[in-house]
Amino acid sequence: MKNRLRILRAERNWSQADLAQKLEVSRQSINAIETGKYDPSLPLAFKLARLFNTTIETIFNDEA
Repeated sequence: MKNRLRILRAERNWSQADLAQKLEVSRQSINAIETGKYDPSLPLAFKLARLFNTTIETIFNDEA
């Protein structure tokens, strides 16, 4: 699954550690999501959408 998490985070000048702290997850989890090695749980996807004030579909794209 592709995602725009790195772009959204960079627009806010947040480090992976900053974002991890806001979401109460590890920095390694953020890195795994950004690199496509891990798909977030639905609750985490909703937290990301709320944090970035957007929709899940704006962040994640399951098209190849």
